[in-house]
Amino acid sequence: MGLSALELNSIKRLGVFGGADQEGAPLKRLGVFGGAFDPPHLAHVALVQAAMQQLALDELRVFPTGHAWHKARVLTPAVHRLAMARLAFENLPGVVVDGRELRRAGPTYTVDTLCELQTELPQAALFLLIGQDQAAALPTWHRADQLPKIATICIAARAQQASTNSRFDLKTALPDGAVQLQLPAMATSATEVRRCVAAGLGIDHLVAPAVARYIDQHFLYTS
Repeated sequence: MGLSALELNSIKRLGVFGGADQEGAPLKRLGVFGGAFDPPHLAHVALVQAAMQQLALDELRVFPTGHAWHKARVLTPAVHRLAMARLAFENLPGVVVDGRELRRAGPTYTVDTLCELQTELPQAALFLLIGQDQAAALPTWHRADQLPKIATICIAARAQQASTNSRFDLKTALPDGAVQLQLPAMATSATEVRRCVAAGLGIDHLVAPAVARYIDQHFLYTS
């Protein structure tokens, strides 16, 4: 399911589709998708595929987070999360796993990554992909007011989320051109993957086969 006509018109007004730089060259459309990826699962893959198609992205970069300031639990070591992310997204054309946040000292802030990309690729139009739960907490993010000035905020709402009455109102909370991506209903989360592994249950229906093998080979998420 794609974007609605209203959302597409909003994107066009922002110059997302058919945009050009001052010399008339088409703007490169670059998606930015960050997360702990502890582990990356099939819903992550579905989000990336939806974004590539619905936003007509030229490239999408996946950023495993370094020190996640907003998470209370200790994340799996960076080397494993980076390896799993590469396995999860390796077969998707145009998708690149970028490990820069794992090398960054101190807390990881999305705005820093966006600013770096803006400097490196000044002719690119940036699209920040976040989940609906993340969108509800967006005002608490570091320098949150700067995010819509650097990138178009793209909120991924799964079918069951979009159809329920939520206290989070996309258009009220993010009035400055935020758009909504449509995802299939998928009851998948990293928490569920970790729970299944700890309980000795299969996870082939939750993660890519290569990720499942990696988790097994490296004894991740076991007690």
